[in-house]
Amino acid sequence: MPRYDFRCRTCGDTFEVSRPMAEASEPADCPAGHADTVKLLSTVAVGGTAAASAPAGGPGPGGGGGCCGGGCCGGCCG
Repeated sequence: MPRYDFRCRTCGDTFEVSRPMAEASEPADCPAGHADTVKLLSTVAVGGTAAASAPAGGPGPGGGGGCCGGGCCGGCCG
């Protein structure tokens, strides 16, 4: 179930509420019982590794990653 972050305007507390997406825009009372809250914008974190998403044979033209920031230094930090 998705979690939504809220901040209480009365006490300044930030808290999470788990609820169905259909109820995402419903108001939420803070744990201290205050009703004056605002829903915060959330960021999405996507995990994984570059090796898991890179095509076979490494990155194509243009680099993009590696220990030297994508540049071809020949020694790769060694």
